[in-house]
Amino acid sequence: MDVWQLDVEDEQEVLARVAAIDVAKATGMVCTRVPHENTPGRRVTKVWQVSATTNAIMELADHLVCAGIERVVVESTSDYWRPFFYLIEARGVRVWLVNARDVKNVPGRPKTDKLDAIWLAKLNERGMLRPSFVPPAPIRQLRDYTRLRLDLTTERSRHAQRLEKLLEDALIKISTVATDIMGVSGRAMIEALIAGQRDPHALADLAKGRMRVKHDALVQALTGQFDDHHGELAQILLDQVDALSAQIERLTARIDQLIAAIPAAQGVDADGTTGPHAGTGPDAPVLSAIARLDEVPGIGARAAQIIIAEIGLDMNQFPTAGHLASWAKLCPRANQSGAKNRSGATGKGNRYLKGVLGEVAAAAAKTNTFLGHRYRRLVKRCGKLKALVALARSILVIIWHLLSDPASRFHDLGPDFYDNRLGPERTRRNHIRQLEALGYKVTLEPAA
Repeated sequence: MDVWQLDVEDEQEVLARVAAIDVAKATGMVCTRVPHENTPGRRVTKVWQVSATTNAIMELADHLVCAGIERVVVESTSDYWRPFFYLIEARGVRVWLVNARDVKNVPGRPKTDKLDAIWLAKLNERGMLRPSFVPPAPIRQLRDYTRLRLDLTTERSRHAQRLEKLLEDALIKISTVATDIMGVSGRAMIEALIAGQRDPHALADLAKGRMRVKHDALVQALTGQFDDHHGELAQILLDQVDALSAQIERLTARIDQLIAAIPAAQGVDADGTTGPHAGTGPDAPVLSAIARLDEVPGIGARAAQIIIAEIGLDMNQFPTAGHLASWAKLCPRANQSGAKNRSGATGKGNRYLKGVLGEVAAAAAKTNTFLGHRYRRLVKRCGKLKALVALARSILVIIWHLLSDPASRFHDLGPDFYDNRLGPERTRRNHIRQLEALGYKVTLEPAA
């Protein structure tokens, strides 16, 4: 019989004075549980409803402070939790945001807001909840800007796709010749079409750079039935694209300012000075957070900004790199029962963080680096999608170490790391076994 002795950390924490809020769009159901004044061991539970307005929540915060509440738990329902969390936290009360999936009531019991609030308070006082990650206010502001920039970038791509469909309706097949219809050459041809130019030879002469060698193909692609109504619609779409581009540039400038103003994101010069522009020299002992992340293959300045906005700069929130990877849903959950050990799903996680890490992993997979070689090793046995997820997790582990120690720098192990680690003898055996599996008889002779 196998017996395991495990060191399981007991996180149960019994609190005397707790509160819980079951939030909705217009109201919140508040429950407090405190010791009885006269009867030891007895608890007094009070439940009431408050309006989800600023003044009502501030009055609630004052009441909780006067009652000596040690911790308030708020259920993460849509975005309705934000006013309760922000205003009560600003009053100095410790507030936890908890996942609604972790606080579901026992099946079979009645379901009301009052009972949900009481159940949430009982879980709170017994320490049976885990708080969700809520970054500090500067990171929350930065996150709002980066997420809006990403949403506007997506919307700009949709308008470009609508413009391509419009050109297809006009029998203009420029997208079959030009990789990007919104490039310099494509934009000049579309604007000429809008201005009234219909001669395909004159339109093809507007090509720039490498597009010039495709003159004959452009003439064929630009021969169509583009009329005035196509031109009017195309101009509206171009105006939308230009307006979104201007807003994206405005957001990018603001994001740069916000990151430069965060002390933890600043570097340190060789003379010990720090500031928004410090840590840029080659001899700087501490680079800025953006510069440190930019050294990782696949990560650019814009991706580094999104990563910082989503996970913050204080890695004390995540005790280990594994905790961060688990929070980001980049590792499969355990799913073992009896003799069956199934592969669990990774989960949804933060879609903004997983999206940018997916792009970073796809870019790093094409490089001649340790990360690129790691992807090529993994893709042979687990496929492209799982290999990209595994590579994204490796990159997130690197990010955790870089942000945990500001003085650390990224060092690429090289594409031959695995070959050197395995050793020549093991590598030789692997190659011989692979050739023999193909039906060859292998005889090795040392080179002269």
